[in-house]
Amino acid sequence: MTGCWVRHTYLLRVRIKVLQHIYISICFKANPRSGFHLFVKGVFSAMVSVVTDVMCFCHLRWNFVFQRPQHLMSRCAERNRVYYIEEPIFQDDNLSLQHVVCPQTGVHAVTPFLPSKTQADAVPILLQQLLTDFVRNERIKDFIAWYYTPMAIEFTSELNPKLTIYDCMDELSAFKNAPAAMLSNERKLLDQSQLIFTGGRSLYEAKASKHQEVHLFPSSVDVQHFAQARAPQQELPDQNGIPHPRLGYAGVIDERMDLNLIAYLADIRPDWQIVMLGPIVKIDPASLPRRNNIHFLGMKDYQDLPRYFSGWDVGLLPFAQNEATRFISPTKTPEYLAAGLPVVSTPIRDVERPYGELDLVYVGRTHGDFLKGIERQLSAGRSIAWQRRVNSFLGSLSWDKTWSGMERLISREVNREARLTAKAQTARIALVQPQESAARV
Repeated sequence: MTGCWVRHTYLLRVRIKVLQHIYISICFKANPRSGFHLFVKGVFSAMVSVVTDVMCFCHLRWNFVFQRPQHLMSRCAERNRVYYIEEPIFQDDNLSLQHVVCPQTGVHAVTPFLPSKTQADAVPILLQQLLTDFVRNERIKDFIAWYYTPMAIEFTSELNPKLTIYDCMDELSAFKNAPAAMLSNERKLLDQSQLIFTGGRSLYEAKASKHQEVHLFPSSVDVQHFAQARAPQQELPDQNGIPHPRLGYAGVIDERMDLNLIAYLADIRPDWQIVMLGPIVKIDPASLPRRNNIHFLGMKDYQDLPRYFSGWDVGLLPFAQNEATRFISPTKTPEYLAAGLPVVSTPIRDVERPYGELDLVYVGRTHGDFLKGIERQLSAGRSIAWQRRVNSFLGSLSWDKTWSGMERLISREVNREARLTAKAQTARIALVQPQESAARV
């Protein structure tokens, strides 16, 4: 049954169910309560109980920056019903679930709405009520619970998933305004999960000793999509007219940004133009450095990013050194490289390993060193030798490969569940058969 989780699940259910009825009617019609009958019925039931749905609980909005959860759930939705449960929005007296199917991916984006005056201790109760009704109405039965945020376990305790997965993409407890219960909830989630995935090596090293099934799946990339930037693209209006050289960053602009570094670069080199793409989150927009050569252009559609990248000269990873960046593994690293951009980064561990070690990215440890790295990348350009090293490295990366690796582990666990069910039926036989023998006597 390898791979049955995502391959032809409906036909598999039908065929097994037909075989089950035929086999039982022929062999066990005379004694439908025999121990062997119960065993075979249990085995067939385990085979029929193929997982076809995924309930994903995430701290990021589906229509936010397109990143790891969106990449993976989009691929999962190719063969399964995927429900992407967002964090609640507090709005007036509204108590409801908004359910929208993404036309591009088929993912069911589900947004809970709670009354604005809801007390903190009532939030998980209301969410659990909404979720219970939703599961019943959607007829969600055999499913996987997939967590990105440990906080979701506070309202999902009544669920009965076939498999629980924790895909740890960030150390959320270190983020600004993180809930006090984040760490304790993560410990509970680790205990409940059968599989743990991590989005970077630093996270893997931090979690590996806490569970027997921790697997490393680092940030990946859609090479074909971003490689469009290697060819000339038509400039988008808000970037068109910005002089060169252009230094670009794309991603969330929050407490992880080294805004002092951005200001330093702009002041020392007023001829450099710094383009910042992405939403401003959890920080006061008034705290952003404002210079004539710094351009905050806002959040952009994932499909448009190659057109922006095509007009840049260097890709920046200007992250601060703090607790919030200790375990990050920026998806922009391989995306910049796939776009053919030279890259300069601050010393983020998952950028240093492997990108810095392979001389694919320049790592600047101080503001001055970061500036020198940009100067070096601008003067060196995009040499053929560097591009060959980049292409060789990127050849091993893709979100499709990442998903395939996860899929194999998921199929293994689903099959293990079926075997455990069969063993439980075997144990039941040991109790049923003596009773049948006694009845015959």
